[in-house]
Amino acid sequence: MASPQAAAIDRLFDSFITAMTADPGMSLDTLRDLFGQCGDLAAEPGGVDYLEADADGIPCLWAVPKGCREDRVLLSAHGGGCVTGDRFTHRKLFAHIAKQVGCRALIVDYGRAPEQQHPTQVSDCLKAYEWLLGQGIKPAHIATVGDSAGGNLCTAVVLAARDKKLPLPAALMPMSPWYDMEGLGASMTTNAKVDRLVTPAVSGSMVQMYIGKTSPKDPLVNPLYADCKGLPPIYIQVGGYEALLDDSLRFTERAKAAGVDCHCDVYPEMQHVFQFMAGRAPEADDAIAKLAAWVKPHLGLA
Repeated sequence: MASPQAAAIDRLFDSFITAMTADPGMSLDTLRDLFGQCGDLAAEPGGVDYLEADADGIPCLWAVPKGCREDRVLLSAHGGGCVTGDRFTHRKLFAHIAKQVGCRALIVDYGRAPEQQHPTQVSDCLKAYEWLLGQGIKPAHIATVGDSAGGNLCTAVVLAARDKKLPLPAALMPMSPWYDMEGLGASMTTNAKVDRLVTPAVSGSMVQMYIGKTSPKDPLVNPLYADCKGLPPIYIQVGGYEALLDDSLRFTERAKAAGVDCHCDVYPEMQHVFQFMAGRAPEADDAIAKLAAWVKPHLGLA
């Protein structure tokens, strides 16, 4: 049974739906302000400094826990359908993860849709990755992490790096990844009554803003169509109540079939990116502790 504290995300997502229903023509700025409230769910992690950075022209934010290993980095991609969210809305989420891991997180503020469509988002994350390599960070000391659309991007950036024949990072950690640009997962229907946020209408609208004229089967927008062979180890977390649950399950199956070390944890009764509640809900804290415990050996921190 979900903890009483976990109801906070239910209430927030319900308020989003109420607001969008009351204002069907909601402006993009208002939508971004609305979804930006997700970042308010987390408690301040404490003991973390935030530093602005420019990664080859891409604005980023460093989350630097006190006493951390600065030669290890979590390349972090925020969620929000590639339409909402930024380095500030997600700073606490990624700071909690970085603090548990004991390394820095570089939160990439990639160009957002619809002003900038695919491939901008993947290209910006790839630029940030190459910038890290240029700063002397070893690929074996980098892991990618992201939530929702950021879970997609933290996967796609590794696919893009492989296509460019760059050395690959040590590991990937997608949280509630939004992979399927076609919306074909069975959980879009089976979890329709329990997911408090994601619907075919919401997902479909963001798909159009994000991919534009790109095929929804393009592997760099829909990793379900990617050749996973040779990818680093992957640890996925997803909520059991998510409409996007099958995105994670299907990708896990594809990755395992390609010989990739890929594991997916399904958290019963949890909503989309429940990790937002870091420092306030036990489910979120447990998930982040497991992410950290899993990735530390891959980064040489165990």
